[in-house]
Amino acid sequence: MKDNRKRSWVGYLAGIGAGVSYGVNPLFAKGLLEHGVAIHSMLFFRYVLAMLMMLILLTMRHESVRVRPRQIPMLLFMGVMFAMSSEGLFLAYKYIPAGLATTIVYLYPIFSAIILVCLGQRPSWQSWTAIAGTLAGVALICMPAGGVTLNALGIFFSAASALAYALYLVMVNTSKRVSDVPSDIITMFSLLSGCVMFLILSHTDGDHSLMQGISGLDDWLNLTGLGLFPTMISMLCIAISTRRIGPAKTGILGVFEPLTAILVGLVVFGETLTTSVITGTTLAILSVLFLFLTKHRSG
Repeated sequence: MKDNRKRSWVGYLAGIGAGVSYGVNPLFAKGLLEHGVAIHSMLFFRYVLAMLMMLILLTMRHESVRVRPRQIPMLLFMGVMFAMSSEGLFLAYKYIPAGLATTIVYLYPIFSAIILVCLGQRPSWQSWTAIAGTLAGVALICMPAGGVTLNALGIFFSAASALAYALYLVMVNTSKRVSDVPSDIITMFSLLSGCVMFLILSHTDGDHSLMQGISGLDDWLNLTGLGLFPTMISMLCIAISTRRIGPAKTGILGVFEPLTAILVGLVVFGETLTTSVITGTTLAILSVLFLFLTKHRSG
């Protein structure tokens, strides 16, 4: 019983860590976009730097990246799903406001729950209640101040990002083929998949060079920050959390992603704190607390 509670605590903390670390995306990405760095170039260097940092971590731990040959295709495919989630979100920013895109991407807990149902698993009523509460909270948090023109492509890319992320979470938790692969090795192969994918995409763009817009120390610091926090650390925490408490609960804890992004906007970029943000934040936090307290009490 004690080991199970410790396992749950670690899973919940890792889930929160994943949300917080991914939520600092705007802190590093905004400056790069302002300097004209292309999306695929930004994502390529983000994944490359994260992979190098992951290699350093594995070397310090004296861990081997060797896996069985039959596991490699699944590991690489999981990485493609995670990379496609990044791709979809950044493409959505081109067509709809970032707040609206974030709201739609946060459909991934719903997608995760639906996929689990299709696989014969049923999330508890506590999970469904928390999902509904966090979705409502995030919708309020990301509510734009004025009218928004809906764009079909933006909605499609956001929804595709959410679905890809949900598939990644479910595969980490349910794939028997990679069930014995450590979380950091899963992260390593996912980063490798992203590097290859974004390198190919950057060359198919044709209208810019890989180094376009990357000209100074600030740009490389921002790229390093992207590689460390919302990529390597976030992916490690996701893998740990998903395996300890499941993809549905990990998805709910992802609410800390928009909460962190809102905090960054307020503190760093001087954005306005509205009533809808306060209400949505309160609702989202209460939903997560409800999930944790009900599960902890019953376990």
